Amino acid sequence: MKKILFLHDTDTSLKRGAELTITQLVALGNQLGYFVEVDLLTDFEVTKSRIQQSDLIVLNNTSRCRFEKKLLHYLVDKKVNYIKIEFDYNFCIRRNILCTVDRGIRNCCDNEKYHLYHQVFGNAKLNAFQSPKHFEDHFAFYGESVANKIVMPPTVEVDNLHISDRKNETVIPFFGDLSYLKGGEALLDYAIENPQFTFQVYGKNELRRELPSNVILNDYIPNEEVLQILGQSKYFFCKPVWPEPSGRLAAEAFLSGCQMITNDRVGTWSFDFYPNDKERAKQEMKETPQLFWDNVIRILNQNESENVSDLGHVLVYKSYGGLGDIFFCLPSLINLKEVSKSVSFAVHPRLVSFFTRYFKEIAIVDEEKIKEKEFDFDKIIELGNYPAFRGYDWPNAVKYSTHKKVKQHSIQHHIDGLAKFHKNYSNENKGYPYFERDTDYENPYYTVHPGAGFLLKIWPTESYAKLIEELHHLFPKLKCKIILGKEDPNPADFFTKEMPHIEYVTGGLDDIGKAMESAFFHIGNDAGITHVAGAFNVPTVGIYGPTGPGSWGSFAKFNEIIWGKKGNCELRCNYDVIINCPDRVCLSSTTVPRVLNALYSLLQKAYEEIAFDLKVNPLLEVDFSEKDCLLKINQNELLIEYRDLSMKNSVEEILKGNFKENYSEEEESLIHVFIEQKVLFCIPEFK
Repeated sequence: MKKILFLHDTDTSLKRGAELTITQLVALGNQLGYFVEVDLLTDFEVTKSRIQQSDLIVLNNTSRCRFEKKLLHYLVDKKVNYIKIEFDYNFCIRRNILCTVDRGIRNCCDNEKYHLYHQVFGNAKLNAFQSPKHFEDHFAFYGESVANKIVMPPTVEVDNLHISDRKNETVIPFFGDLSYLKGGEALLDYAIENPQFTFQVYGKNELRRELPSNVILNDYIPNEEVLQILGQSKYFFCKPVWPEPSGRLAAEAFLSGCQMITNDRVGTWSFDFYPNDKERAKQEMKETPQLFWDNVIRILNQNESENVSDLGHVLVYKSYGGLGDIFFCLPSLINLKEVSKSVSFAVHPRLVSFFTRYFKEIAIVDEEKIKEKEFDFDKIIELGNYPAFRGYDWPNAVKYSTHKKVKQHSIQHHIDGLAKFHKNYSNENKGYPYFERDTDYENPYYTVHPGAGFLLKIWPTESYAKLIEELHHLFPKLKCKIILGKEDPNPADFFTKEMPHIEYVTGGLDDIGKAMESAFFHIGNDAGITHVAGAFNVPTVGIYGPTGPGSWGSFAKFNEIIWGKKGNCELRCNYDVIINCPDRVCLSSTTVPRVLNALYSLLQKAYEEIAFDLKVNPLLEVDFSEKDCLLKINQNELLIEYRDLSMKNSVEEILKGNFKENYSEEEESLIHVFIEQKVLFCIPEFK
């Protein structure tokens, strides 16, 4: 006898939609001769043991399970045979994808859980959804991962309907608690507007509103009584706020002959039997349990694993966005290559030679010439732009459904966008395909880019000039290459002395690439050149202002981000705010010492294996006294108490930057503490 195990996070004695359906499916499975059980997910080890003893798992709701992620990882990693029945939106931390109907809901996803469900759906032998709209909502997020599916109408017990010839025209029933998501607010508004009706609510009031006199609360009642009341009612109210997957109650009301006071967020209304074919609806609902078990039988009898075709020869365009956006999408193309025969990336003609030289994993083609050969490709994908304010309506454009929902870097948004095209596409960021780099240790130099495509995002040019002068004072042997585009401001206009160590890079991207190949580090704004540095894995200090680093931060392995907005400005910037901002405090508040502090921290991390010099933190403030000294770095304080005069002299010399060749054991211990507390930094020698 085959063992089938249903996994569900709620006791099936609670006769709600999902629990009623599971009860029916389990009962039919046992009638068909299978040994069917339900595990309520209370103990992972017990659940795991039962999974190992079963022939097939039916995975239902898991969001209330304490070990949900561990369970899902286990099912995926162990390649367990399972069917996924989706009753809600379990990938969503709220289980309601409210973000798709309320723009005020954003960045609420559990990042790990969201990405895990790509594998959960993709590895399932079958995915079952509650309505066509329920499936479409999942497809918008996960694409081909959910395509192996059936759509199950609500398993209404149509033989138990009690349709009365006489309908109550004055009472409108509402089953369940009055909550925001279930449309409780809309019901109360409707009740106030229609005092001629009485509203009998079988549940509790979870709203922070006083009930109108024509709304009456009652105890919960079993489904048998629900069907009797629906059969006697002329009207039924159902206006959920969330996209309700199915709406079993709404389906029961529809089949009972009620006139629906509703909206378009009820999944049942997306079936083509609604609203005119009740008999067909009844037939499909009666057949749903058997349809499910027919698929179980098919899966149990399968001897071979599913063979999924690749995407063939794929052409990818990136027709909108800045230079940095092109670099953000490269990891997604590497993953795309794994599920395709070939991938060709179409770029602007001026970029072809650069990407052909450095990005060798993918074929690079001229976007203008390749249009004449599109018929040679099996699939064409347009990456458009992330976020999708332009290019989203172009043919073959990717829909970035994770935008403002999953808080993550733009690189991952591009990966998630392409993950929808193939169930076996890995939505994991496997690391950046860094370009080849050979740091010049003999003649060290750094690169700096004081410009940006949008000049209101740049750190003040005079600040760049002061920084370059200070770096030359600190490291006389360190040369500098300033990258200047046609519209970029030039720090040379603000230099106070001759700067013979500077070289200007004013050519195209190929020249910039040559400069980046050997650079020791890079300093720049929120701009495309900063991401060119990232592509070469050049240790980078990024200076950000109105747009912030969240989705667009540097992706170099070693990077330091300076964002001057925090603590200085609470405005949420958009284009209109930025162009009308009088002082751009998010950028002007960033000082040269703050950038130097970030640079020291960066160099200490990136070059810890080579010879170093000690440098005092440029943000350090010291209050010296006879018996001690108080060290301050931003909001952090450290009190050093002198044990004797010798210690006092040593501390003062070290903190003034007067270093010597040899130190006593006590002094070395002190220096070690200062390094741990970021009072001192170990900076590579530039000789």
